[in-house]
Amino acid sequence: MFKKILIANRGEIAVRLIRACSELDITSVAIYSDADRHALHVKKADESYNVGADPLAGYLNGHNIVNIAVTSGCDAIHPGYGFLSENPELAEICARRDIKFIGPNADIIRQMGDKIQARTAMIAASIPVIPGSEGNIESLDEAKKLASSIGYPIMLKATNGGGGRGIRRCNNEKELIPNYDRVISEATKAFGKPEVFIEKCIVSPKHIEVQILADSFGNVVHLFERDCSIQRRNQKLIEIAPSPQLTNAQRNYVGELAVKAAKAVNYENAGTVEFLLDAENNFYFMEMNTRLQVEHTITESITGIDIVQEQIRIAFGLSLQYKQKEIQFRGFAIEYRINAEDPKYDFMPSFGKITRYYAPGGPGVRIDASIYTGYVIPPYYDSMCAKLTVWALNWESAMQRGKRALNDIVVFGVKTTIPYYLEIMNNREFKKANFNTSFVDDHPELINYQSQFPPELMAAAISAAIAAHEGI
Repeated sequence: MFKKILIANRGEIAVRLIRACSELDITSVAIYSDADRHALHVKKADESYNVGADPLAGYLNGHNIVNIAVTSGCDAIHPGYGFLSENPELAEICARRDIKFIGPNADIIRQMGDKIQARTAMIAASIPVIPGSEGNIESLDEAKKLASSIGYPIMLKATNGGGGRGIRRCNNEKELIPNYDRVISEATKAFGKPEVFIEKCIVSPKHIEVQILADSFGNVVHLFERDCSIQRRNQKLIEIAPSPQLTNAQRNYVGELAVKAAKAVNYENAGTVEFLLDAENNFYFMEMNTRLQVEHTITESITGIDIVQEQIRIAFGLSLQYKQKEIQFRGFAIEYRINAEDPKYDFMPSFGKITRYYAPGGPGVRIDASIYTGYVIPPYYDSMCAKLTVWALNWESAMQRGKRALNDIVVFGVKTTIPYYLEIMNNREFKKANFNTSFVDDHPELINYQSQFPPELMAAAISAAIAAHEGI
C-alpha cells in the first residue's frame, strides 16, 4: 500500500481524506495557505507544508504541489473535490514525476470534463442524452437557430463547466441574446475557455446521480443512486440516498446505465454519473464527475463501503473488493450541507469567528466538519463549513433523525443554513418525497427574506463570493 499521501485540498474534505489515510496506516501530508494556518486539516495531518500567502494560488499550483509531494517523500496525491480535482494537467504532472494521482488518468478527465466530448461518447454507447448541439456554438446567430429548432426553454452551458457554474436558462430569444455573452464571459474567467453549447431545458426534473467504482482490470460496479434535487441556483443543498422517489425498476435501470457509461470510456477509480429524470420518467445523461463527490457520505452510509479507501486501493493497483451482486443498500441517508450563509439575506456568505460549536451525535449521525470553537472562517473560500449526514431504516425515521440532529448542532458566531433546512424538513411535499429541482424556487415561504442588506455585510459578502467563485 502507499506509504505517504499528499492531500491537495483544504477544509472538511481534507480532514476526511486524512482520516482514511490514518485507518490505512498511511502518513498524511497537508498543504495550507497563510489563511489556513490554523485550519483543522493542518492540525490533523501527520505533516503540513505552507503554500504561500495568497489564499487561492497555492491550492491551484499543480507544479508546486507535486514538488512538495516529491520532496516530502509522498508516493501519491489525493485531490479531493474542487480546486485541481478535475484538472488533467495535475494528473499529467503526477505521471511525469512518478507520483500516483488518485483518480482517473488525464485523458479521461479531459474527455469527461468537455461536455461535448462526453455527450459524443455517451451517444456512441447508446446512453440517452438531452437533445442539444452536436458541438460548440460558434456564434449568436447559430445559437438562435438551434434554440428555435430545439424549442425553448434551453440551457446555455460552458463546455468545460462544472459545479453549477457557467449555466444560464433562456426562456426565449430575448433572454438568449444577453446570456450568450454572459456565459462566454463566465466560461472564459472560470474555466479558461470561451466554449459554450446548448441543451434543451428539462423543466423541473429530478436530479439523480449514480456513484460508480472502477478498477484497472475492467471491473465496474455502482453503489446505487443519490437524489440531489434540493438545490438552489444549480448548487446542491440536501442530498438523499437512495432516492425515495424511484422505483426499484428505475433504480436498477439507472445503475446499469451508469456502469455502461463508465465502461464506454474505460473509466478507472471513483466517479459519479449524473442524470436528469423528466416528468415522463425518462432518464437523460447530464455529465460525469471524475472525482470524489461532496455527498459521497450518504452512499457510504447506506452501503457500508468506504469510498475514499476504495479510491486509494484502486489507485494502488488493487482490484475491486466487491462484485455488483454483493453490494446492497439498507435504509435512507440524508446529507445537509451546512453553509456559512444567511438564508434571510438571500444566502449571503457569513464569515468570522466561531464563538461556540457543538457537534451533533447519537445513533445514525455523522458530521464532517472543518470548524471548531475559536476557528475563524476566512472569506476566501467556499461557504460550506460542515456536512451533517444522518441514516435511518426508513424515510420517515431519516427525516426525524435529521431534524433532531439539526437541532443538536450549535454554531454561534456566524449565520448558517441550519434554520432553512429545518423548515424544509417540515414541508409537506418534502415529507411525501415529492420534490424536484424547482423545490426551492417553488417554496419561497420557507424563508422570511429581509428587504435590505446591511451595507457593511454586503460589501464583505460580495468580495467573499467573488473569491470563492474564482477559486473553487
